[in-house]
Amino acid sequence: MEFLPVLFMVAGIVLVAMVTLFVSSLLRRSNPYPAKNMPYECGMDPAGEAAGGRFRVQFFIIAILFVVFDVETMFLFPWAVVLKQIGLVGYVEMFVFILLLLVGFAYAWLKGALEWEA
Repeated sequence: MEFLPVLFMVAGIVLVAMVTLFVSSLLRRSNPYPAKNMPYECGMDPAGEAAGGRFRVQFFIIAILFVVFDVETMFLFPWAVVLKQIGLVGYVEMFVFILLLLVGFAYAWLKGALEWEA
């Protein structure tokens, strides 16, 4: 019973999202033409593999690294707020967490995942 307001909030959010998508699909014009359906890359016409809709792996690796460090930041804010309450154990656990992320970043860097080939 105590999670009922949360359930109502989730249901409300889903309802608003569905209504917004439905109304926008009714109001928008659909005019697909070849230039509009082309992959877009940095303001230039796509060439090579990108022209067929395939992107290099580096795009995905950078995206994954961004998500990893974004999640790290998401964990750092609540940790900083309750740092005095959790004491030394929480402090050490967060440093272990950051150390593991840095090891993963160093591994990606050493493997050349961040190198771009022209």
